[in-house]
This record gives sequence, structure tokens and C-alpha cells, in this order.
Amino acid sequence: MHLEDYRLFDTKVFRDVVHDYIRVEYMPIWKLINTKEFQRLRRIKQLGGTSMVFPSAEHSRFVHSLGVYEITRQMTELDQVKNHLTDYERLTVLCAALLHDLGHGPFSHSFEGIFQYNHEEMTTALIRGHTEVHDVLSQIDPHLPEDVARIIEKKADKPMLVQMISSQVDADRMDYLLRDSYNCGVTYGQFDLSRILRTMRIVDNRIVFKSSGVQAIEDYILARYYMYWQVYYHPISRSYEQVLGSVMKRVKDLYKQNYTFKSSFPLLVPFLEDSFTTEQFVRLDETSLLYY
Repeated sequence: MHLEDYRLFDTKVFRDVVHDYIRVEYMPIWKLINTKEFQRLRRIKQLGGTSMVFPSAEHSRFVHSLGVYEITRQMTELDQVKNHLTDYERLTVLCAALLHDLGHGPFSHSFEGIFQYNHEEMTTALIRGHTEVHDVLSQIDPHLPEDVARIIEKKADKPMLVQMISSQVDADRMDYLLRDSYNCGVTYGQFDLSRILRTMRIVDNRIVFKSSGVQAIEDYILARYYMYWQVYYHPISRSYEQVLGSVMKRVKDLYKQNYTFKSSFPLLVPFLEDSFTTEQFVRLDETSLLYY
């Protein structure tokens, strides 16, 4: 395939607090953004209960996913990287970056623990299943949904494709550290993204970094350390998520006992019965769960 065949007549942009402009240059990416499965991420918060402590941390997994796509796009355009990728591989990794969080449920990890599913498995199920996302991918190439899913499952033939999205220094972590830090109003998560990208190299189809980038990577590692202790592991945020999980578990236990509730919650019933489809999963978001 030739990626230029899919170039948009006008580049689409999203104005962003972290990356200034997020650029969408190819029709498949634009179509994926407009699927109902991806648009649902607007109604899933990136940080769950953290906004109980940091009130401005209201950003969504939608904007985080765009940010991961943007960093991956920048990686694939580096002179030292693009010569190691075919057009098909480049499109595949861009799609995987955009869709990597598709399977997150309301309040993410609290919800996963009670209803016993894995968000990465749900993500690949949505990519492989009867969804708008699958339709967009398969119209380009019948093998594309499977190849995108394999990157997310860390099974791609080229290690560098997986490393861009899931490794110790990847687009996912780099975006959420910068984004979460900004939205929480703290500086713990700041590091020099441009320097890290500048020192990226490819050796034997793997991402490595020049020794001149060591200080930037050390700052990034320390940013992760401080963000986890000061933000992600904040005791009030963790307590809120524990309470939320206990409420959901109590509802599930009562439902199993045929308790008569004062109101109905049809979108939640398939999860209470431990039997839900991808279509039912997409219908449930944080707005509906909070309403129930």
C-alpha cells in the first residue's frame, strides 16, 4: 500500500494543551476518530477518582489517546525511524496508538476489578469484532484489524512497533505523564519529550537511545516515580476508588440475590450477569454509571 493515497486534502488539527497541535493527515485516522467506539472515550475520564483530589483533572481518555497518536506520529516521522518502516507498518502503528485505550470501562481499573475483564483484551475484541472501528480498518486491508490488535497484544513481528506504544519509554507513558501533570496543576510529570525523541535510534528493529539522551530519560523516569507517589497513589484518590468499587460490588451482590431495586439500570445488567457483548460494553460510560 501507499500511505500517500490516503492523505487528506486538508490536514485536520486538534488544539492541545500538551502538543500544541495534534495533526491528522490520513483519512483512516480521521475515520477512526469519528467511530462511536472512539467517541465514547470522551465520556471516560483518564484519571478516574483523581479529580476528587485535583479538581482540574477532568480530562478524558479521548484526548489522551489523541496525544499518544501524536507522539507516535512524531516518532514515525523521525529521519532515524521512518526508513525502518513500510507505509503499511506506519499506518498500523498509528492506528494502534490511537486505539490502545478503546477497552477502558467507567472508572477503568475499579470497574475492571469488580466485573472481571481486562481492558487490553476488550480493546482487541473491539478491534476484531463487529464494530465501526473494525469496518474502517478492514476496508483498507483485511489483515489490518489483526495486525493492529497484535501490536496492542505485544505480539507484532517488529519489536519497535510494540515499543512505540508499550515499553519503558513509550508514547503512552510520555503523554499521560505530561497531560496528567498539566491537568492536575503539578510539575512532577514534566520532562524533555523533544530531547528523548531526538536521541531515538533503531538497531535490529528495536528502539534504543543515544547516550547523550541519558539525562532526559532519567528525568522521565523520575517524573514517573513522583507522579505515582504524589498523584496516582494519593490516599484520597485511592480511597474514593475503593468506595466506588465497594458500591459496585454491593450492587452486583444484591442483584445476584434477586433484590428489588427502586430504579432500573438496563445498561449495567449485562455486567451484573457477567455476560456482555462488545456492543453492550460500548453503550456504558461514566455518565450512565454515575446516573445509576
